[in-house]
Amino acid sequence: MFIRKKPNKSGTVSVQVVQKTKGRKQRVVKSLGSAHPSDTAALETLVQQASSFIQEMKGPSLPHIYEDEDVIDGFVSSLNNAQVQVAGPELVFGTLYDRIGYGAIRNRMFRNIVICRLFNPGSKLKTVDYMERYLHVTYSVDQIYRFLDNLCYRKDEGEKSNDGRKPETALGENESTSPPPAKANPTDFKTRVEDIAYSYTKKVVGDGISVCFYDMTTLYFEAAEEDDLRKCGFSKDGKHSCPQIFLGLLVASGGNPIGYEIYEGNIYEGHTMIPLIRKLASRFGFDKPIVVADAGLLSKTNIEELTKDGYLYIIGARPKSESDKVKEQILSLGMKYGDVVEIEKEGGVRLVLSCTEKRARKDAHNRQRGLARLQKKMAGGRLTKQNINNRGYNKYLKMEGEVTISINMEKYEADAAWDGIKGYVTNTTLAKDEVIANYSNLWFVERAFRMNKFDLAVRPIYHRLRNRIEGHICICFTAYTIMLELERILKAAKSEITIYRAQELVKNMYAITYTLPKSRQVKRVYLGMDEEQSELCRLVMPGWRK
Repeated sequence: MFIRKKPNKSGTVSVQVVQKTKGRKQRVVKSLGSAHPSDTAALETLVQQASSFIQEMKGPSLPHIYEDEDVIDGFVSSLNNAQVQVAGPELVFGTLYDRIGYGAIRNRMFRNIVICRLFNPGSKLKTVDYMERYLHVTYSVDQIYRFLDNLCYRKDEGEKSNDGRKPETALGENESTSPPPAKANPTDFKTRVEDIAYSYTKKVVGDGISVCFYDMTTLYFEAAEEDDLRKCGFSKDGKHSCPQIFLGLLVASGGNPIGYEIYEGNIYEGHTMIPLIRKLASRFGFDKPIVVADAGLLSKTNIEELTKDGYLYIIGARPKSESDKVKEQILSLGMKYGDVVEIEKEGGVRLVLSCTEKRARKDAHNRQRGLARLQKKMAGGRLTKQNINNRGYNKYLKMEGEVTISINMEKYEADAAWDGIKGYVTNTTLAKDEVIANYSNLWFVERAFRMNKFDLAVRPIYHRLRNRIEGHICICFTAYTIMLELERILKAAKSEITIYRAQELVKNMYAITYTLPKSRQVKRVYLGMDEEQSELCRLVMPGWRK
């Protein structure tokens, strides 16, 4: 930080405390006031006030506290590495961990792994090494693995775990590094995590959960063999030859979590939505919210089950998969960019349709790319009779005679009539624009998956056993709720600090622990922070001052 005298149009001079941020940008930290250039005394007073403010932000220096330099030198020389540790992650993320309510889970190992996942995601081996080196918290890898074995334990009480040992519960009023003795069913751990997340979601949402969003993603494994959970199936990551699992997530507005579940990698995603909604609704007792889901979950069975349970829904539609009568009706509308129309269907269901230029460009690009892929395969002689099907852009292929395969360009050109048209099936009474607006918020779930996959590194998953996989997902789910809360705080304060910047800032917040020579009292003091770090601490902990 430095002092700047800034001339004003009025002829006065403002005295400001300025800090350089990223690149060459400068940010005004505090404005002390202004005075006329001829009033040198007033200007000097403002400059002194600015100097005092800078000194206050930096904290007192040792020479002001001690006059004997030998005392200072002796104190500094007595320090060792074990007395200095990275304190930012616990200070910032630990505060949010407790505020959300996870502090009620009295397990130090779970807390440490979750916090480490927030700022230094990686394998459990890497996590163990980092915690020992920088946080002075020592666990063995075996302790971590045994903890994961029982974090989301699914077997009956008394049955042996995956490695043949009798299970130990991950729950309990235990602050030690090892799991406590078995006192409760270990499956309660995931339940407690979801309960705490849902309770906090209700506080954030405020007026109850009126809309919920459901979607699924795939998490693949770099493995060759399948098992009961990890199976090959349709991969949203394009890793069709890799075993995978499905992760289903139900969130409220803003992406605030309600609950989640994992499924076998070859399950049909349409079979997962109704059971999870019923399970969470029964446990949490929330009213019937509007269920929003993408077209992958649009099936006759799902629609019937949602209707039978009394749910309103908004689900992405596939206009080109409608009946010939409906398709003719849609094309006869001659929709232009910006048009929003609706078509009444049976049982009080409406098909809402919109047409946008952005969607049209995307559809045209995808068609052209699909055509180019087919032409490339044809040129290489890689197309056979097995390629004649209606999957994807293979529908443009046709057989001529017995052996000749060609591309049906008429069908390709006819598809252009659908460019830009997006559909939504709903049984609500919402206006057309409200239906589209609610569906557009489905990106809350998509962003949740993106944050988990990239920011929290939920993959690659270095586990093979089901209990450990479920434990890993539970840790990432907990870390996601904390990251979401930090983002909410930063946005509410209109801070320039992003969650990604916060992850970097906490790595350089240090604390020193020392013992007073006479009283033998152990004290812990945070070392001086820069302005960005101080701002982050004040936002997370209002009223905080080092």
